[in-house]
Amino acid sequence: MSDPAPVGAGAPGGGHARATVFILITILLDTIGFGIIVPVMPELIMELTGQGFGGAASYGGWLLGIYALTQFVFAPVLGNLSDRFGRRPVLLGSLTAFGLDYVLMGLAPTITWLFIGRILAGIFGATHATANAYVADISPPDERAKRFGWIGATWGIGFMIGPVIGGFLGEFGPRVPFFVAAGLALLNVVYGFFALPESLPREQRRPFVFTRANPVGAIMQMRQYPIVLGLFVPMVFYQIAHDANPSTWSFYTMLKLGWTERDVGLSMGAVGLAMAFVQAGLIGVILQRFGERMAVILGYAMMALSYFGFAYATAGWMMYAFVLPFALGSIVTPAIRGILANQVPANAQGELQGAVSSLMSLTAIIAPLIMTQLFGYFTSDVAVIYFPGAPFFLAGALVVMSLLVFARIMSVAPQPVVDSPR
Repeated sequence: MSDPAPVGAGAPGGGHARATVFILITILLDTIGFGIIVPVMPELIMELTGQGFGGAASYGGWLLGIYALTQFVFAPVLGNLSDRFGRRPVLLGSLTAFGLDYVLMGLAPTITWLFIGRILAGIFGATHATANAYVADISPPDERAKRFGWIGATWGIGFMIGPVIGGFLGEFGPRVPFFVAAGLALLNVVYGFFALPESLPREQRRPFVFTRANPVGAIMQMRQYPIVLGLFVPMVFYQIAHDANPSTWSFYTMLKLGWTERDVGLSMGAVGLAMAFVQAGLIGVILQRFGERMAVILGYAMMALSYFGFAYATAGWMMYAFVLPFALGSIVTPAIRGILANQVPANAQGELQGAVSSLMSLTAIIAPLIMTQLFGYFTSDVAVIYFPGAPFFLAGALVVMSLLVFARIMSVAPQPVVDSPR
């Protein structure tokens, strides 16, 4: 697949605009594709295993775990491949594999095939890491955090509408959403083939080295950028805290507040909408007014406030009241990604984003186990105290720790590096 002329931060607006639109569409379709299959997974798993909801939930947990574990291992590989061969072939190849993977899952005759499908999805789940590297390539340093925010907003929109589409399509059978998701991914490949230019010039690429293309190697490679390696610590704390929501939100609100599935769905939609609004609109204003470092500190403070609020909420309206500070806290990730991207040269952006994706995948394995076990213990008869909000309280404490570590690291941070081939 030949490379069109590269488009960089100083490229003419037309190529830059097309590339940005493609990246946002890619993230949107990826998220919609994932969300489409969520409502029908229980029915499909029960169909393939013959078990009820309890057994199906166990299989569902393992499917999520194997996906996160596979991404943890392979995200650095594809990130490094994008530093070697360019972003375009990795993005288009990953999207093609995603489309075929959805077809495989839609045709799955046994539960084993679903696991194979999730493993393949984890292997080729490079679109987010490579998309972030692409955005870093084509964005001026002072624009990177804002554009990472656009990616977050697009993810929020896709997360909102994907399950709605999946629920509607699921009425025609549990396999139909998989084929629709496949069609969306493959259509995006065709669009990208004609619309997506390469963002990494050949002279800025570097050889593929296997010792750097694995989770440990990719993370250790960041030792030459001490601020990057240091910032990985608060990122991990923050992400473990952030994963308290998807892992325990429904259990907590149903048990403590008596919410129904509909109530839970509406609240999750409100969270997604609020986050999309913040990352699409407010983040640019916040960054311009306060800068990246203060934006991260503000985000940490808002996120901690929301988690402590969730932990002690006694009514449904209180949960909704703390959704706004939670959404404001979502500025942390794009702002930190902007700081990180400005610390490494162009030919290491893929490696950086692969390392970040591996860390995020690792927390996606750890956090649900921690938070659900904590919830289970503090709602059981053997608990020292009855405290269903324990996972959210721990999340708030982790965010405070993240804030303290971030402030310490940035107090000695040097100026960003100047992009140059290595």
